[in-house]
Amino acid sequence: MPIPMSYETSTRFAGVTHAPPLTVPAAPAEFAQRLASLYGLAQRSDYVFGSPLGPFYHESRHHAVPRFVYFGPHTSNESLRLAFYAGFDHRDLRGAFGLLHFVERLALSPDLGQGLNLSFFPLVDVLGLTDGDATRDLVSAHWGRPRAPEISLLEKDACLHGYHGFVRIEAAPGDEVVGIRLRGHPDLRATGVELISSLDTDPLPVRWEAGVDGFLPADGPLSVADDLPFPPFELTLRIPAAWPAELHREAIASILKRFVLRYRGHQAYAQHL
Repeated sequence: MPIPMSYETSTRFAGVTHAPPLTVPAAPAEFAQRLASLYGLAQRSDYVFGSPLGPFYHESRHHAVPRFVYFGPHTSNESLRLAFYAGFDHRDLRGAFGLLHFVERLALSPDLGQGLNLSFFPLVDVLGLTDGDATRDLVSAHWGRPRAPEISLLEKDACLHGYHGFVRIEAAPGDEVVGIRLRGHPDLRATGVELISSLDTDPLPVRWEAGVDGFLPADGPLSVADDLPFPPFELTLRIPAAWPAELHREAIASILKRFVLRYRGHQAYAQHL
């Protein structure tokens, strides 16, 4: 059953435009219920807003990529802008649930501090969930040459908003530890500043993966980094697919909160240097 995606947008924030109510496709009952509940919660929040991305058309139907935006107090054009993505494969929605859970916490307790502009995309594989198509590989998609309409929308959104960084949440079949990979943003790495550390992941078991420097990645938002106003970074969290749903969700929420607080603290410190 389609989920109405109506929302209210405060006129204080020009970056989130009002649009007609949209729908997302029929989904597993629990996911559909949680998504609808979060849109309702966002309508009553002063900091979290529901702003679906789209529409796009496929087989005579219109669809949207679910999006939520968090504005911390005193947000401005100079605020830290980050984008978070999950749900690249409709067959495993635990990452999507984890991101929904994190946004729910923000709506109920907006405690990440001031000067933040965060965009959340909990379900990238919208058409996969609609049609049950298991052949699409959205994780490895080059954003500059998108074949999937969802990726095309995300690429346009990234270029429009000029995010400072991107966070991708993926499932990791066969792994027993959380995989963390950081790519891009060479200027920040040269300062020795840690965007994320073991303090942000404790007590979870973690494998730190080295990113490849020297050329643009062939996948994800960094594949269009040359089209962005400044060099962004990309943080990828790979959560073991074998972990139970509750651990999956709590790991995502815990790591993301600590990461945002650390990076926001670095930005605040840099502004006073």
